[in-house]
Amino acid sequence: MERQDFLKHITALAIGSGLPFDGFSAGNEELTASQPPFLKQGDRIAITSPAGYITREEIAPAIQQLEAWGLQVQLGSTIGKRDGTFGGTDLERTADLQELINDQSVKAILCARGGYGLIRIIDAVNFQPLRRNPKWMIGFSDVTVLHAHLFRKTGLASIHSKMCNSFPDDWFKADELQRATILSIRDLLFGKPMQFEFASSAFNKFGRGVGQLVGGNCKTIESIAGSASDLHTRGKILFLEDTGEYLYSIDRMFWNIKRSGKLEHLAGLIIGGFKHKPSENPAEEFGKNLQQIVLEKLGDCPYPVCFDFPVGHQKNNFALKCGALVQLDVNAEKVRLTELNQSA
Repeated sequence: MERQDFLKHITALAIGSGLPFDGFSAGNEELTASQPPFLKQGDRIAITSPAGYITREEIAPAIQQLEAWGLQVQLGSTIGKRDGTFGGTDLERTADLQELINDQSVKAILCARGGYGLIRIIDAVNFQPLRRNPKWMIGFSDVTVLHAHLFRKTGLASIHSKMCNSFPDDWFKADELQRATILSIRDLLFGKPMQFEFASSAFNKFGRGVGQLVGGNCKTIESIAGSASDLHTRGKILFLEDTGEYLYSIDRMFWNIKRSGKLEHLAGLIIGGFKHKPSENPAEEFGKNLQQIVLEKLGDCPYPVCFDFPVGHQKNNFALKCGALVQLDVNAEKVRLTELNQSA
């Protein structure tokens, strides 16, 4: 074994064996993702539809708000296009995303909506230009494919957040929570570090973990397992959310995540919103709730776990920076997630 590799190995063991638990080493991966430059007024942000279709009228409130933040908005060629449920054909969506990645004047790319479609085009997109000209990629749900693939291919941080179809039609009539979640996108784009604090759930497992924040939609993470976009979780703080699934399907997803080793060496686990569908036959309702489904997969895990984090397919969906180095503190009173450092 080379001396450099030996030292890395010893360091990983030292970090991973400390008590109380302070998170595993990320191994050979960097502790912090490379962050694109933060935005400033006058910068250009582009909107594209790499998954589901959306009309120009539907994204008008988002355009208005982005411009109010002092940004120039550029619409991708897929806005207004439709091919079945997609925002244009696979070739059109690929070409649009690639053009915006290649365009050095574009500093951030906001996905207009989720739905389904990114997995059909992700392998055809060349992300290498982002190594020379990094930019923020923004979205959630189906965009989990993009976040995971981008991180694997480039090591770039990205923003998991609401998209254009979640911006309020009338900003001044929107409630405080809706405005706060949208403004959290602006905060991350313009360089404000993440910081969350809220009351602890009775189901939480206490402790402290330090690691890179990764994750997203649970079903999507299950679907990319074993692929070139697969999410590596060792030494990471993993966040998961989902919607529209039966409880037995959520149970199956968590078995997949457990059996694929994604729960073994985490620094922390964050469970966001999980809206499940009731069984069509009440007599066949699954016999476990979400908390039971999750906790039975963890056993006596040495890392902190928190439920009810404000992320997911819900109004209470705040922006998170995938790849950022964070500290998760969970105790009986509160949960705190803090970004530890950032550079751009």
